[in-house]
Amino acid sequence: MPDHSQKQDVTIYDIAEALGVSPSTVSRSLKEHPSISKETIRKVRKQAKKMGYRSNIFAQNLRRQKTNIIGVIVPRLNSHFMSSAISGMEKVANKNHYKIIISQSHEQAVNEASNVEMMLEQRVDGLIVSLAYNTMDLHHFDAITEQHTPLIFFDRVADLPNSTNVVIDNYQAAYKMTNHLIDEGCSRIVHITGNTSRNVYSGRLKGYKEALLEHQLSYDSDLVFINDLREEDGEQVARKILEMDQLPDAVFASNDVCAVSCMALLQEHGIEIPRDIAIAGFNNDPISRFVKPKITTVDYDGERVGEVVAQNLINHLEGDDHISITNTIVLNSDLIIRDSSRKQDAG
Repeated sequence: MPDHSQKQDVTIYDIAEALGVSPSTVSRSLKEHPSISKETIRKVRKQAKKMGYRSNIFAQNLRRQKTNIIGVIVPRLNSHFMSSAISGMEKVANKNHYKIIISQSHEQAVNEASNVEMMLEQRVDGLIVSLAYNTMDLHHFDAITEQHTPLIFFDRVADLPNSTNVVIDNYQAAYKMTNHLIDEGCSRIVHITGNTSRNVYSGRLKGYKEALLEHQLSYDSDLVFINDLREEDGEQVARKILEMDQLPDAVFASNDVCAVSCMALLQEHGIEIPRDIAIAGFNNDPISRFVKPKITTVDYDGERVGEVVAQNLINHLEGDDHISITNTIVLNSDLIIRDSSRKQDAG
């Protein structure tokens, strides 16, 4: 007796025949193409599910060398900005029937390189990366570019051929923040920043310097601290500030966690914020709103960044973009002025 337990693969032609529509209509409906009505899409998807078509999608992807998987490599997940960005990526990916694989480098280039290798083994259709703190050599991305796999960097980006960068204007944001502190009467401003080989921190340092220069204030390298911007780094800078012969009148940190920890230790030692020292951070982390005084910061919507990154990559994968993959997308940021820097109001 013949074995009927093994079904043949259901094709778009089978679905088209069952519904009395063309195969191209079925194909476009399954991709939710805008030229197809929602009612037709609903009918096609219902019929496809009824006929078990979904079980064959992975096999079809293998045949066309596509997995509908996007790889994401970030420095760390315990960051409000990164978790928000990933949320935006997942939202767009799910809407477009892609899955994402997330890995973190823990701020180490060696981990980043092994993550890239893992993503290649998973045969991702495209890769989204925010660089580790100490990544200098970019050769681990060679295999990605050689295979013509679309590569998008965001926040911490690299200058590589055939890749897209999604950033904010860190220079302008830091320039505006430093100007704000100067307008509040500050002239001796500490800047806490990260590894300046990263575009993010070099841009912020440049903006800080430029604002000082425009106000005829001298740049003092002793007031610039380069570290990992962790909670303990903020505390360490606060201790160094307390040892200074002349106290600064402001601290501008490149993230809110560092700003908050620096402020807390200064307060423990009797420094009044902002009367004695104004404090400003960066990222609009929730912690910036839950301390007293609330922290002046720079806001840029992590979820929006993630959405733009994912949509740009998917547009490229689907062949819908009309611009070169080699470009830089600059998103807006806003200064949020709160009590931690309002020296004029503090008297």
